[in-house]
Amino acid sequence: MRMRCFSCIKPNRNDIKIDAEHAPRSSSRCSYGSSGTQNARFNVNEHGKNQNPEDGARSFTFRELAAATKNFREVNLIGEGGFGRVYKGRLETGELVAVKQLNQDGLQGDQEFIVEVLMLSLLHHSNLVTLIGYCTSGDQRLLVYEYMPMGSLEDHLFDLEPGKEPLSWSTRIKIAVGAARGLEYLHCKADPPVIYRDLKSANILLDNDFNPKLSDFGLAKLGPVGENTHVSTRVMGTYGYCAPEYAMSGKLTLKSDIYSFGVVLLELITGRKAIDRSKIPGEQNLVAWSQPFLKDQKKYCQLADPRLEGCYPRRCFNYAIAITAMCLNEQASFRPLIGDILAALEYLAAQCHVSESTTGRVRGANPSSPCSDRKVVSRERDSRSRASI
Repeated sequence: MRMRCFSCIKPNRNDIKIDAEHAPRSSSRCSYGSSGTQNARFNVNEHGKNQNPEDGARSFTFRELAAATKNFREVNLIGEGGFGRVYKGRLETGELVAVKQLNQDGLQGDQEFIVEVLMLSLLHHSNLVTLIGYCTSGDQRLLVYEYMPMGSLEDHLFDLEPGKEPLSWSTRIKIAVGAARGLEYLHCKADPPVIYRDLKSANILLDNDFNPKLSDFGLAKLGPVGENTHVSTRVMGTYGYCAPEYAMSGKLTLKSDIYSFGVVLLELITGRKAIDRSKIPGEQNLVAWSQPFLKDQKKYCQLADPRLEGCYPRRCFNYAIAITAMCLNEQASFRPLIGDILAALEYLAAQCHVSESTTGRVRGANPSSPCSDRKVVSRERDSRSRASI
């Protein structure tokens, strides 16, 4: 597959996105230049080797994808977002896939479709979702991904159905580490670096073992190079995850992603949504609500997701909050680099594993709470067995 086939796609309408500060619909065209992707040539994959784009995504016909999804039947519908609907499908080879179909009247358009295909055709890492192919038949725009059986992180954090077990602390840290590895690849291994720009729990997909993969790269931008300190662009993204300096000025940097990562960490710790209109005033914005607790270590415990039932090592929990607070610093220059965050989280994961295997519960937890490692592992194994394969 040669990338020049994209020259036949001629965007004929403005892309419509959510303004990150006020959240209404607004139209804008994706810019291609020093910060775009049109001339991008990424040099390395996750192992540091050259990656041939022609070995990546393949072109599908619309008929092939209609057959794979049983004509896009409702029973195969597994998700819906700004791009459009996502269907579970099975290719003629027997491979399970997720097929995302562009809603032509929706929030995204042709140019973001092109960015998505270019990015995932050139970037390859075990913590980035694999793009299998795409379809550009007529006015149809579809993307074909590997199927992630456990859905997204938000499916396991918020609005859990009765009987669905919450994620254990160790699994939450595992997901944080994997997401950090994916982001570290984008920031440090890709050349030029890539600013993800839409990091959120809905875009972190999970396999059967709760290994995370970043998805949805339609808003990704090439980072600043040389003496440039930032990329100037229209403010786009998801309300609640957007870094304050980016929301105010449109100046995008790698540290903008660090702030978004901090919001995801805060969601993992608290079990609360970044923005939740069902909460009382003062608690609807997660970052704003959490500030008094983040600034006082004595109040850290008040941030814990009640569904954890005290099942977390206190020292590891405190360290996780400290890392989160650094990521959420209002001054972008004071936020850590993703490499440092990853190293801290990997150390934290190792310490949490040792702590859980020796103590099983945090000091002072309810002795009747089911927080032993054995029971938590059993609950997550049951959850995996219920996943559709």
